[in-house]
Parts: sequence; C-alpha cells; structure tokens
Amino acid sequence: MIKDKSFLIVGLGLLGGSIAMGLKKWNHKVYAIDIDPKAIEYALENGIIDRGSTEADAQLIGMADVIVSGLYPSLIVDWISCNQQNFKSGALVTDVTGVKGAVVDRIQSILRPDCEFIGVHPMAGKEVSGVQYADPAIFLPANLIITPTEKNTQQAVDFIYEMGKELRFNNICQLSVAEHDKMIGYLSQLTHVIAVSLMNANDSRELVQYTGDSFRDLTRIAKINEHLWTELFLLNKDNLVQQIDAFVAEISDFRDALEKEDVEKMKQKFITSTERRKYFDR
Repeated sequence: MIKDKSFLIVGLGLLGGSIAMGLKKWNHKVYAIDIDPKAIEYALENGIIDRGSTEADAQLIGMADVIVSGLYPSLIVDWISCNQQNFKSGALVTDVTGVKGAVVDRIQSILRPDCEFIGVHPMAGKEVSGVQYADPAIFLPANLIITPTEKNTQQAVDFIYEMGKELRFNNICQLSVAEHDKMIGYLSQLTHVIAVSLMNANDSRELVQYTGDSFRDLTRIAKINEHLWTELFLLNKDNLVQQIDAFVAEISDFRDALEKEDVEKMKQKFITSTERRKYFDR
C-alpha cells in the first residue's frame, strides 16, 4: 500500500528530517517545505530530500500522496486551510503534533472531502532540534501512537501502520484523541515539568561537579524548547494540571511519611515503584 508513494514534509526539523531520512531508505520520493533556507539546503546536500522549497510551492504540494506536518500545533490548522486547494485528490495528511485535541477535530472539519487527515504522534526525539540532527534510529526504541476518529478510514489507519513499520518503530498503537492527550499529560508533559522544576529548584552551578547518573538521567529532558513546550502545555492545560496535582499529592504523602519516620509506608512506596518500573524493562 505504501509502495511508490511520494511524501511532503512540512517543517523540516528533527522529527520531520528523521522521517524523511527513514522514507528515503525505502526509495520513496520525499519533498520538503521549510521557511529556513539553510534547512532545505542541508537536506538537499545530504540526500535527505529530493526537492525542497522555503515557500508553500503549489506544484510541490500537489505532487505529494502523503503530507506530513512537522509544524507547531498553532500553525498546522492555518497552513492546511491556506494550502489545501493544492493538495492532490486523495491525499493523506498526517502530523507529528504532541497534542491532538486542539488540532484533529479542527483539521478534519475544514479539510476537503476528497482528502483525509489522521493524527499521529511519534514518541521519539532528542534534546536538540533541527534537520542537521535528524536520525531515523531514534524510532527504533520508540512508540508510534495513531489517533483515529470516526472520520478516518481503515485504509488510512493501515497505511500509517505500514509507514510506522518502514520507519522501524518499536511499537505501533492506537488511542482516541482524548485518551492520547490524557496519557501524554502524564507520560510526557508531567515528566518535563518535573525535570524543569528539578533544574530550577537549585541554581548552584557547582552541582555539576558532584552529581551522579540519577540527577543527569532525571534532568536530561530539561533542555527544552520554550516556545514549543509552552504551546503544548497550554493546549493540554486541563490534563496537565490534573496530573501535576496528582504528583504533588504523592510527593506530599511521601514527605509526610518521611517526617513521621513511617518506615513501613516508605518501604511500601519503594516496593510499588520497583514493581511498576519492571513493566518498562520487558
């Protein structure tokens, strides 16, 4: 089904570039649009894409069977609205956006009836940005989440599964839009809040001389794009606030056990966390 399809990547950053590289390995035609001429130049020079443009080139857009948006969620709806008249009839449109509730329904409500949008979230990345850091190997240990709605066809879902397999994702699964945003609020957004808070709780630059692996591991994701993540947090505010409240309650319960020297309660928390962490080691 995916054979001989041509792809357009809109927003050639880390994820967009990594997807482009992964698709090129399977000899797909890959095009890209990015406002940064250096990104397009780099991608062309390194064989990551076949053609590229810094503008919404109507011809380039019309050549694509599949359009993958790597844009910020605040931009994706407007871009599709302004450029869908150039989409090939039957084009499949997807994205890599970290929140779905704010974009999926809006896109599906405005999209031409002869095209289809399906939400996708690659749970992969690095603490750097830009196509120069692109590497499809980031997908090997990662999950790919598909968020189909009643407006999606089984053919579109099957296509994304096949595309995910070509990109070598470790696991491909489906969630509803609401389930996705609730889960992301805990697994991704809350963990970033914790990492940022750990770094902001102490401003001593001498800590780096004494730290061990535990602090480095916990704060790896604290190097963060302030523009993107502020947007993602605000678009999923209700879910994230709920998860922060639950985490604060657990921290407070642990603090209470420590203050009261409740040894058994502390041990039980350690036992529970150890057992739950084992699921991730399988």
